Amino acid sequence: MFELIKLYILRNNPHVSVFGWAGKLALFSVSIATVLLASATLPSVSEAAKGRLELIVVDSETKKPIPCRIHLRDAKGRARRSKGMPFWSDHFVFPGKITLNLPTGNYFFELERGPEYVTRHGHFTIKNFADDSKTVDLRRFVDMSAEGWWSGDVDVHRPVRDIKLLIEADDLHVVTLFRLAEKKGGSSSRTTASDILVNFDTNRYFHTMSGLQTGSGGTFAFFNLDTPLSGSESDRAKKSVLETINAARNNTQIWIDATKPFWWDLPMLIAHGQVDSVQIANSHIRRKSVKADEAGGKSRDKRVFPGLRGNARWSQSIYFHLLNCGLRIPPSAGSGSGKSPNPIGYNRMYVHVEGALSYEKWWENFRAGRVTITNGPLLRPTVHGELPGHVFQAEKGSKLELKTGLTLSTREPISYLEIIKNGKVAHSVRLEDYSKTGRLPKIQFDRSGWFLVRAVTDLSKTYRFALTGPYYVEIGYKRRISRKSVRFFLDWADERLKQVKSENSRHGEAIVAEHQSARDFWEELLLKANAE
Repeated sequence: MFELIKLYILRNNPHVSVFGWAGKLALFSVSIATVLLASATLPSVSEAAKGRLELIVVDSETKKPIPCRIHLRDAKGRARRSKGMPFWSDHFVFPGKITLNLPTGNYFFELERGPEYVTRHGHFTIKNFADDSKTVDLRRFVDMSAEGWWSGDVDVHRPVRDIKLLIEADDLHVVTLFRLAEKKGGSSSRTTASDILVNFDTNRYFHTMSGLQTGSGGTFAFFNLDTPLSGSESDRAKKSVLETINAARNNTQIWIDATKPFWWDLPMLIAHGQVDSVQIANSHIRRKSVKADEAGGKSRDKRVFPGLRGNARWSQSIYFHLLNCGLRIPPSAGSGSGKSPNPIGYNRMYVHVEGALSYEKWWENFRAGRVTITNGPLLRPTVHGELPGHVFQAEKGSKLELKTGLTLSTREPISYLEIIKNGKVAHSVRLEDYSKTGRLPKIQFDRSGWFLVRAVTDLSKTYRFALTGPYYVEIGYKRRISRKSVRFFLDWADERLKQVKSENSRHGEAIVAEHQSARDFWEELLLKANAE
């Protein structure tokens, strides 16, 4: 028989903190228990011996079973799976109740349900003929949707048959799903009109008609299609991404996402007005590690962006340069689950929607920039009552002083909160100081620009962070356009144009012309620059 023998405070994660701003501070310390399940003494057995444990995971408030994700390892650190449950990399999900049939030995687990629930860690021992049932509760410490913030993941490559359980297990509300395989000519065996957008559990959605174009210039995602992209992925790789976009534009809801900021063709597509979002929290950032290279994209200067965090910081720097050019493109987030080892929703975004959620309203508000991205901390900002994406305007010669309100919830330790202004850290606030007042420093503008809030955890093995969508400021009703940032993309466009010309056997004159006109765009924008 199994018996629950002890509860421990998790050493490296002793509390969950919630800091709120509205003239008041709310701080809640919540012990995160480690559940230890151990068997009573039983006779020694052979390696083939097995035992059984029924595991029931319930919501601590409702006491009802809830779908969740488990990372289960044996004593050698090998990931274990359970027959019939969706498994990927080092984890599987189950609908709240499962019977684990396991060889004898010691096992270690982590139970999660997205970042709004406390993580449970523990271990148990299976001995021969063990047969018992245990219940573990998961406690929600923040309810983002109750505050109007609805979660999404725009980079999922998991089987359609599993997607409902996957979405529920990581508490997501909007998912764009890429087909794992395509038949010749781009047809799909499962694409019927009723299957394209699926709504279940009242306010959860997944869209099955997403497409990818991957080539020497990078990988770009197409969302909200009503028919598959023409041709196979390999066929599309031989074409210009603009050609694919133009062929798909019969669908007015199409959305183009740059799956990495450092893809070579980003400046070209930006110049042609064909990028709707840029994945800042992308599949290079993983639950237990990071992929520290640029995967054939534009490489970073490792002296400027060194070490484990270098690629993530490079991605953010590119995005900040875009904002400095006067462009207003929201950031996005995707786990890459099914291709990267991430669980679904590890990198996620929250879009603010007033009233009841609908799929259409989620995308409408995403386009308006009312978004935050995260793989850990949960940020809910307001500036004078306004959400990210808002444009503050004033007459020429005026000065604006803006107060940033922020509610932060986190499971991981954070040392600093940062206010980024025009691509640079304007204020760095120690969390212990912020916790005393619940307020961030005011930010001042006498010229046009933008700002956002960033929180980065103190974890050493991965880059776990959160970033709000940008707010914009127009003094004199004009956008800020930085010469330095425009030159950054002009140099990039020049470099890419040389590459395309040198690959003459693969790229025709039309593609060269696309890149030449993109270069001309950046050169013309340089003439309009009004800030250094």
